[in-house]
Amino acid sequence: MASQQEFSRLALLASDTPRAQEAAVVLRDAYDWVPLHRADSVVVLGGDGFMLQILHRMLDSGRIVPAYGMNCGTVGFLMNRYRSPAKLLDRIAKARAFGIAPLKMEAVLQDGSTVQARAINEVSLLRETRQTAKIEISVDGKVRLSEVVCDGVLLATPAGSTAYNLSANGPILPLDSQLLALTPISAFRPRRWSGAILPERSTVTFRIKEPDKRPVSAVADQHEFRDIAEVRLEIDREHQLSLLFDPGHALDERIVAEQFVV
Repeated sequence: MASQQEFSRLALLASDTPRAQEAAVVLRDAYDWVPLHRADSVVVLGGDGFMLQILHRMLDSGRIVPAYGMNCGTVGFLMNRYRSPAKLLDRIAKARAFGIAPLKMEAVLQDGSTVQARAINEVSLLRETRQTAKIEISVDGKVRLSEVVCDGVLLATPAGSTAYNLSANGPILPLDSQLLALTPISAFRPRRWSGAILPERSTVTFRIKEPDKRPVSAVADQHEFRDIAEVRLEIDREHQLSLLFDPGHALDERIVAEQFVV
């Protein structure tokens, strides 16, 4: 539980949507704000996509502060309910903090160059053409599947398990489970393989087979890299993020509740 004194310098960031901009006008008049680079916490107005943008901005800058989101979007899975600004400071003071460790991706392209990225939700490998992808999957250096013929495959964090992973029929993971979801996307062979649940400490490697004939892209949240040859994934504990949630509306409760949506 965070105390109000810990967050004396707040930044305010809002998406470009009319709803978020209207809320930002009200909040700017109600409190004193500082730029993000001087803040010890940030209030984010928007939806899940905008929250991911802000979290990635902090990862890229190397300066990470707790983020308190208020939903001005659609789903708002990573956000709190938007309410009157009158008790905002009190809400933040009583908020519960959840640590989220992103995935670190190191990828080798077909031309031999390398790229790095981080993903808060998932890293997905997707075929680029009408040809199905052929992907070898290794866990901690041991080949577990020599060939998956599929539209793609993804590795999701607990925070991202209710996003693309769930749409691909992957499992929902409790936030404190210390697990990762390895989920195929429209697997053709082996047809009955539905994925795996792995310890968070695992290192997962995808090697693309026949990459010239069957090109594959890698998408780390919103960042796409095309013509991949190999991808190595592991949890990045050195860059843990912190999300603040109102009591009773925390992310772990939402993850549990999502499993009973019919």
